[in-house]
Amino acid sequence: MERIYDYIIIGSGSAGSALAYRLGADGKRRILVLEFGGSDAGPLIQMPAALSYPMNMKRYDWGYLAEPEPALGGRRLVCPRGKVIGGSSSINGMIYVRGHAGDYAHWEESGATGWGYADVLPYFRRMETSHGGEAPWRGTDGPLNVTRGPRDNPLHAAFVAATEAAGYVATPDYNGHRQEGFGPADMTVWKGRRWSTANAYLRPALARGNVDLVTGAMVDRVLFDGKTATGVEFVRRGTRMQVHAAAEVVLAAGAINSPQILQRSGIGPGKVLQAAGVNPLVDRAGVGANLQDHLEVYFQIACLQPITLYRHLGLLAKARIGAEWLFFKTGLGASNQFETLGFIRSAAGVRYPDIQYHFLPVAISYDGKAPAEGHGFQLHVGPMRSKSRGHVRIRDNRHDSAPEIRFNYMSHDEDWQEFRRCIRLTREIVGQAPMDPYRGHEIQPGDDATSDEAIDAFVRNHVESAYHPCGTVRMGAANDPGSVVDPECRVIGVDRLRVADSSIFPRITNGNLNGPSIMTGEKAADHILGRQPLPRANDMPFFHPEWETQQR
Repeated sequence: MERIYDYIIIGSGSAGSALAYRLGADGKRRILVLEFGGSDAGPLIQMPAALSYPMNMKRYDWGYLAEPEPALGGRRLVCPRGKVIGGSSSINGMIYVRGHAGDYAHWEESGATGWGYADVLPYFRRMETSHGGEAPWRGTDGPLNVTRGPRDNPLHAAFVAATEAAGYVATPDYNGHRQEGFGPADMTVWKGRRWSTANAYLRPALARGNVDLVTGAMVDRVLFDGKTATGVEFVRRGTRMQVHAAAEVVLAAGAINSPQILQRSGIGPGKVLQAAGVNPLVDRAGVGANLQDHLEVYFQIACLQPITLYRHLGLLAKARIGAEWLFFKTGLGASNQFETLGFIRSAAGVRYPDIQYHFLPVAISYDGKAPAEGHGFQLHVGPMRSKSRGHVRIRDNRHDSAPEIRFNYMSHDEDWQEFRRCIRLTREIVGQAPMDPYRGHEIQPGDDATSDEAIDAFVRNHVESAYHPCGTVRMGAANDPGSVVDPECRVIGVDRLRVADSSIFPRITNGNLNGPSIMTGEKAADHILGRQPLPRANDMPFFHPEWETQQR
């Protein structure tokens, strides 16, 4: 490691790896990537079907635990974040969703000028190579390979047929012209391996020779000369070190760690900083505010036929799956098993989808620890745009202290109404004729959970995070007191410091956040290098023509 670089990137995750790849593309600029986590080698990360393991391992996960949630009976939900090269792209479910055009329209309306759908679509195309996606909406020569599972379990076809029988539409590509509907899921898997940003971006960037990666580096704070960022101070193996940036420092540490580092650096709400023993440099109320997430419930149904993945949960079956993957990178181990997704609108008057479905041909918890007894299948279902907001705040000025993470889940009355709609619309779909050969009793919520009160009780006791935190360093107009970065990702109030990761999202996007996070790194790189953004797209995405009067 040298002592002076052109750019220092804090975090090697979804956005950070993309930044390293693009900023160092000319082979001349010297780039340093600082990452606290270590290697991603080994089958627990690289085998797609093993996804439940790394997100529950101290070696790969920061292990954050959110504060007790009053609306959820005091439950404390876990908040897994990747502590490994590739960041959360190395421990996530590998589900790839771009978000809806309406999400980016809202970003632009919120002050993120130049981040509308026409602006971001070219970056989604640039970053991906889509295998099976809808032309011309998808990219064909980017670093990120996006593939689809075989969908050979008959439950996938039966479920989509049931949605059509209920009056919904099958969509060939929810990342293409039409998100609304049900169809094959995209995943960041390539040749049977997890295609994290470490594999797609970071390793090719390191191979050029002008990008250095330092692991085991826990960043304490950004260094300033006055209000100009000059470098980074971090702790590695018990030794405090400093490194300097000739051009800029870029924070890409994610929705939990980026606001922490800003706050420890003196940028944030003055009272929070003073209470933590940090001298305020810039009093910015938005740092750590606006925390958002997706919640979901696991709607589980017993299966009348022994065709689900339950038969593969035994030790011998797992050994066979592991061996086939290890030697050939094929078989059940080569898929995340989330091979069918869907998006619908919850009611007439909702302009674009606000409910997401993941279909899984087994009834089991996300962490893989609690399978239902016997054969079953499940739908992960939840609303996309909760109005509840939380915060991330440092407790003290120590570099290794976990922050206070308070989501305030279900704190808005509309959250409860939305989840009731989710449950009832799901029951209607599952009750259609194509599911008759497979549909047994309802494992959860349970056939008798029909009243508002019963559904609310189920949600209160069983709702889980989809692990999509974002919004804590909100992007917007420089004169907006709630904004932290401007539309070029520059931290407002200081110079030569930017943030580029899911923390800058003004509002959470539809679906899983890995894709939009990578896009953010891609687009931010052009802003950092002073390049003209890619030309805006002219493609017209689908909005239901009768959205004002029809739910489907």
